[in-house]
Amino acid sequence: MLRQEGLDKFDRFLTLAEEAGIYVHPTGPDHWEGLPNWQPVAVGDPRTVQHLAQFWELFAARYRGRHVIFAYDLKNEPTVEWQGDFIPPQWNAWLEKKYGTSEKVAAAWGITNQLQLGKLPIPQPRNALRNRELLDFQSFRGGLADEWTRRQVAAIKSADPEALVTVGLLQSSVPSVFWSGMGDTGFRPELQAKLLDFLEVHFYPLARGAYEYKSEADELANLAYLESVVREVARPGKPVVLAEFGWYGGTEKPKFDKGVHPLGTEEQQAKYLRRAVETSAGFVVGWLNWGFYDHPEARDCSELTGLLRVNGATKAWAPRFNNWPPVTLALAYRPQSPAPGPRWIGMPALPTQPMPINSGTNT
Repeated sequence: MLRQEGLDKFDRFLTLAEEAGIYVHPTGPDHWEGLPNWQPVAVGDPRTVQHLAQFWELFAARYRGRHVIFAYDLKNEPTVEWQGDFIPPQWNAWLEKKYGTSEKVAAAWGITNQLQLGKLPIPQPRNALRNRELLDFQSFRGGLADEWTRRQVAAIKSADPEALVTVGLLQSSVPSVFWSGMGDTGFRPELQAKLLDFLEVHFYPLARGAYEYKSEADELANLAYLESVVREVARPGKPVVLAEFGWYGGTEKPKFDKGVHPLGTEEQQAKYLRRAVETSAGFVVGWLNWGFYDHPEARDCSELTGLLRVNGATKAWAPRFNNWPPVTLALAYRPQSPAPGPRWIGMPALPTQPMPINSGTNT
């Protein structure tokens, strides 16, 4: 069962959103208000997946027909665990299903030492191009991610067939030479696209460490990085939303990363983000600036990524984002049967009928 306290809070939240004329985009159970009592919340944990499916079936049934809910995001920036007590048994079962015997595993991996199927350890993460053991493990992780998504989507659709479902993918779901500071997530866009109504990806300019408005070369490197990410996410043919993007800019030096970054002005923020929208416009159908307000208590770049200052004053980027041609063009898209309800700035209206799960079309 779902806790009534949480439902009451969410009911009130939806009412406020309807009164304000905006869509909401809820994510699945996470750590923001404390972990649920069925810890751990792990992608690769079968018990977690079972409880998540039960949660979504109840939640989607309760809010079926509430068009103020734009879509469900199964999780904010998920990743498949590399380690964990629940990983080795599943890894060995996967190997047994694929190869059948220890000898065939050893032959595939090019190993002369004797292996014991059922007790094979998790490989260590390392840079080893074309290593068959690591390739197998990454395929295994991708299978865990797909099963995690499949189970939750099925639960939501069983309760509300018209609900739109997506996942907020980290930019490192697309491996890139521009930045290797975060490991591969195990969520492969081309596989996830078969399960979701549309794809979402988050992006921050972290090539060369972090963009600090110091040079045109740094900005171009990050824009090239952005294009490589959105191009790959769009390749399967499903609609793509750049569902978190932004960078800092304001009237004070940021405190995040222990204050190592220099001051970035609102004008610099607006210039970079304008170019980010232009760069991604050919691949995505909508943009969500993270965040709406500056957030001084944040310990990351969202401290100063807002469209508005803390006092509600408009920052330089806000009116340009609202009226920028690519965003306006996306907002002008109207399907024949648009969902009833309000329109959200930076996001096109989408149909009430979800796209077929196995469709590759984006029309």
